Amino acid sequence: MTQLEQARQGAASPAMIQAAGTDGILVDNLMKAMAQGEAVLPANRRRAGSASTPVRWVGIGRGLSIKVNANIGTSTAQSEIERERDKVRAAVEAGADTLMDLSTAGNLDDIRRMVLSRSGLPVGTVPIYQTAARVVGRGGVVARMNAEEMWDVVAGQAEDGVDFMTIHAGLTQGALERLKKQGRLMDIVSRGGSFLAAWMVHQQKENPFYEGFDRLLDLARKHDVTLSLGDGLRPGCLADATDRAQIQELIVLGELADRARAAGVQVMIEGPGHVPLDQVQMNVQLAKTICRGAPLYVLGPLVTDAAAGWDHVAAAIGGAVAGMAGADFLCYVTPSEHLRLPDAADVRAGVIAARIAAHAADLARGNPQAWDRDRRMSTARRSRDWPGQIELALDSFTAASLHEAGGSSQDGVCAMCGPYCALKIVDECLHPQTPPERG
Repeated sequence: MTQLEQARQGAASPAMIQAAGTDGILVDNLMKAMAQGEAVLPANRRRAGSASTPVRWVGIGRGLSIKVNANIGTSTAQSEIERERDKVRAAVEAGADTLMDLSTAGNLDDIRRMVLSRSGLPVGTVPIYQTAARVVGRGGVVARMNAEEMWDVVAGQAEDGVDFMTIHAGLTQGALERLKKQGRLMDIVSRGGSFLAAWMVHQQKENPFYEGFDRLLDLARKHDVTLSLGDGLRPGCLADATDRAQIQELIVLGELADRARAAGVQVMIEGPGHVPLDQVQMNVQLAKTICRGAPLYVLGPLVTDAAAGWDHVAAAIGGAVAGMAGADFLCYVTPSEHLRLPDAADVRAGVIAARIAAHAADLARGNPQAWDRDRRMSTARRSRDWPGQIELALDSFTAASLHEAGGSSQDGVCAMCGPYCALKIVDECLHPQTPPERG
């Protein structure tokens, strides 16, 4: 049985028990959300049943804290597996909940298996990347990919233990026609979406993952792979946000999500990338409505196109608003977005920014664990408990480094205010240890 089928029967798996405990909720509540298709627990059967590779399982969706994903992976410019090990380490240490391997160069099987064995987190992939890399590596072109090879890659990655896969099954010939009629400033920016679009135009055939969706469900159910239905027509700039092509693909994704649930396969929906701030809430609510409450996985969203070098901040702003509106899963964006392949430092910065966004949204949604953390931080600040503040910070390493660099006086105040510390002054005034002398 898949995790979804177990949840429907009220049979809690070890992964469910662990995920519920992490979120501080009853496992029965997690199972109810999963049974209704409003939460998922990505856990490939091969990994969930392996005692030799312990994984920190997480639930994603209704009633749970917002989770953060970190993308890593090679490119044709940099394909060393050692760099990917550094990125895995950076993402885990920064507190990512999941990882996605988006490699397109080097030994892709070895890289993926390294991520699966080293991360201790649920791992996702975009299988069509490997298909495209194989074809190009043989001197071919993406538009001439072999459809059966696409299926072989999906099956092989599932066998390896990949927990969730982005599959752009909603990008249909009809959606492409609507895209052409609509007209866009940036057309298609999804890499996987562009691969499929090129194949569909060249072959004059329907998307094989849409046409063969039942075959995809059979593969996913066999290995208990969670499907992350990709938004191949997501907007790549604010000018293209919430257009007809995006919405047509979303409608198809909603229909496919229904079919996945009926087959006992866990499914989540991927959301838009570049969205004006005033459209973020509407996009989230639209996706939730059309897809019947399926967990929503958003890239950012980025709320300005002009933040090159600081796109992790633009994404954190959008992610906080999206999370407050109901998004369940934030894909981080690094400072390197749109500029280069990220390094380990970029990965760390992206994870921390996304975690801040997720935490802010969790507070807005009334998450008890988030509120408890902030209350304890406030208590530590009031008492000028520096070790306590550093421990409770979302980025303890940076907090400790900055505090130590600034120095503090013997009476516990930091270098910002020194003897003019408002908290210390008021504390001594309102809560004196001994009565003040009268002059």
